[in-house]
Amino acid sequence: MNKINRILTLIVVMIVVLAASMAMTSCGGGGLEKTIKKALISGDTTQVTYDSICSIIKGSPEKYSDYLDKNGEINVETLGKYINEVGGKLRPPMSWNIGAYGLKNLSLTIYFERSGSMTPYDHTSGRGQLKKTVNDLINFFPDRENVKINIVNDNIYPYNGTVDSFLQDRNIYENTSGTGNASYTDFKLIFEKIFQAQKPGNVSVLITDLIYSPKNTADVSVEKILNEENSVATAIFKTYKGKSIIVNQLMGDYNGMYYPYNNAPVAYNGQRPFYVIIVGDASTIDRMANDDKYAKFLHPDGVKNTYRFNQAPGDIKFKIVPDWKDNTGRFRISRDDQNTLTKCEGDRETGVLCFTIAANFKPLAKDDAFLTNIANYTVQSQSGFQITIRPITPADINNNNRAYLDGMTHLITARGKLNTKHDELAITINNQFPAWIGESSTSSDINPAAAGFATTTFGLDRFLQGIYDAFAPGNATYGKIVVKIEN
Repeated sequence: MNKINRILTLIVVMIVVLAASMAMTSCGGGGLEKTIKKALISGDTTQVTYDSICSIIKGSPEKYSDYLDKNGEINVETLGKYINEVGGKLRPPMSWNIGAYGLKNLSLTIYFERSGSMTPYDHTSGRGQLKKTVNDLINFFPDRENVKINIVNDNIYPYNGTVDSFLQDRNIYENTSGTGNASYTDFKLIFEKIFQAQKPGNVSVLITDLIYSPKNTADVSVEKILNEENSVATAIFKTYKGKSIIVNQLMGDYNGMYYPYNNAPVAYNGQRPFYVIIVGDASTIDRMANDDKYAKFLHPDGVKNTYRFNQAPGDIKFKIVPDWKDNTGRFRISRDDQNTLTKCEGDRETGVLCFTIAANFKPLAKDDAFLTNIANYTVQSQSGFQITIRPITPADINNNNRAYLDGMTHLITARGKLNTKHDELAITINNQFPAWIGESSTSSDINPAAAGFATTTFGLDRFLQGIYDAFAPGNATYGKIVVKIEN
């Protein structure tokens, strides 16, 4: 009988060991999880460590198939989620943004508009802001050997020189004269060809004044052409749902003939807007936005306004800061859920409960003017909590709060009087059609002496609204932060 019991005990032990072994070797377990934990705890979140993680995955493709795409390459998005799941179980929770490591061998195609209304931006009397911006885009693109340049107007034409000759050319419009038909720009054809030519890993940039100027518009009313412009934009971009577009508005010196819609050209010497339109797969733009080496490329010097179309909502990383100078009242962070406050009490004198959230808004690729403007947020709670937002500065970080502030970009201070046992603070960042586009638009560009001529573009809002409508669902958002509050 004892022998039978020993055998049964041995079988049970073997089953337990086998089960543990299977759990360790299942997708995401074993060496992969240990390597990730070690990297997070030691702070060794480097390219070398990322490459070693990729080697583990590719070394056992069947075991780690969840982290490979159909071509057997690393699926950066799913791997990133798993890494942060592992990090979320550590104390304190840790995260690692690996998006940038998936960016290799990108190519850049410049589409340089050469129409009658573009050449005055490069007049010898001006400061040459437009040409400098294009040069900066090329110089700040990390894979400069993969740069190609085209000239566009009625069609797309390859630039006859080299990248270096383009950079050094002080009179680029004069030296590309005779290329295409400069009397009009066919945006429908140009954007369609840009999309059709794009391959994985390609980023395309159109340098333009964004004035819709198709041919054969004599005697066509302004409203009719603006409606056409809006419809054309929606039709083009609706076909390419996987793309993302960044529109950067800049200002440049302009000296030469300006061509108003359906009117005689007029001489103008002053400032005018121009636009850098960056086009790429949404996943590529996401990764570039998370990689510091692309910061000057995505947002060149001199940008006055910017907006990214087709930016999907994302998970916003945040932590509640337990000990902060603005906190008032009492609360505890739940051990089971780091996003839940328990045993909350308002200040004894004022009844106000105030707590601080450190959030990482870097992946949103928005400037502080946008991120600190409360009008861009929807704040909901039963108790009527209100928020203020400011950037994190180096002076804010010390040894006591480093675990909470490292890797974060902004502090959100929530303040209110808790009037229920169970509440929830939901902070939603809204993706709305930007006000600056309407402010930068005009439906009449006949008179250069008119107020606002120097800062507006004919029909800009109609064209960009068309793009927005093609991509944005109703109530579009960039992301949400939710904190549970319990009395």
